[in-house]
Amino acid sequence: MGATALTRREFLILSGTGVLATGALGRDLALAQAPTIRQGYQTNIWGMPTYYLLRSGALEKRGLKFEEFAVASGNLTMQQMVARQVDLGTYAGQAFVTGHDKGGLVAIAQIEKVGKTSRVMARKELNITRVEQLRGLKIGNQAGSSIGNTFVDIIAPRAGLRKGDYQEVRMNVNEMVAAAAAKAIDAFVTVDPYCSIAEAEGIATTVVSLYDYDPMPVFMAATSEFVEKHPAAVVEYLKAWLDVGRDFKQNPAKVADVIYTFFTSKGYKMTKDTFAKAMGNVEVDPGFPGDLRPYMQQIAEGLLKEKKISAIPDWNKALRPQFMEKARG
Repeated sequence: MGATALTRREFLILSGTGVLATGALGRDLALAQAPTIRQGYQTNIWGMPTYYLLRSGALEKRGLKFEEFAVASGNLTMQQMVARQVDLGTYAGQAFVTGHDKGGLVAIAQIEKVGKTSRVMARKELNITRVEQLRGLKIGNQAGSSIGNTFVDIIAPRAGLRKGDYQEVRMNVNEMVAAAAAKAIDAFVTVDPYCSIAEAEGIATTVVSLYDYDPMPVFMAATSEFVEKHPAAVVEYLKAWLDVGRDFKQNPAKVADVIYTFFTSKGYKMTKDTFAKAMGNVEVDPGFPGDLRPYMQQIAEGLLKEKKISAIPDWNKALRPQFMEKARG
């Protein structure tokens, strides 16, 4: 279709100055201008819904192209986004608030809740059952991660442990089980499938679940520039997520096969039963709950008190539910 057939509104959309178009024509014209999405995700269980999205064909069905950027944990994806190396990525509330403060990142959806996947664990032979028993021990922790911050700022202090009362050993979550097996650390703060692998292999036992402290919603965040320049692509992207959410509910065996193959291809040895237990702790339900602000406000106040952010976010700028509303139609 030639340029003379474009309406003024469609022209504004293509030039990046307009608002979301309605109808297939406006959508297709806007998508034609969309760049290849640079999608970040973490290779622990939190990132597996995104991994499945990329393997499901749901994005291609919506006319979207992507590049993937896999890292060990979501706080690394957040840092990539602050540096504008990645457009979209998932992480929990602490990392998101930090990313908004440091780089103006915005949340376009809540993808999942993962509190049940995250635990403080200790070597089995130590027979540790309470957090206060970790005093004086070496604790593996991915510094700056949401689970790491939850342990340092909430779980340990509630048990009477200050930062000097234990030795923090900084490492990636995917290194912790091996470090515990080698007795290089006594305890660790990690996520599935590493929690389930550690238990199944008799290496470590659970001291406490992070779900007891925080349900840990995981957000799909975007750079502010991406949502401003490509609003139609964001809506189509979230429609793909709604398709994936239905797969998790209606065809869990298909989803599990795709994700199980990812971990076994990386050399992790676990039975399908162990994996199913781990994946069952992930509550995938893409949307934008209306009660997020109080939860996020509490997180932000804690981070501000710890001087990890400069100010409480303007939630009207940080949380963008309008894209999911349009995706739901």
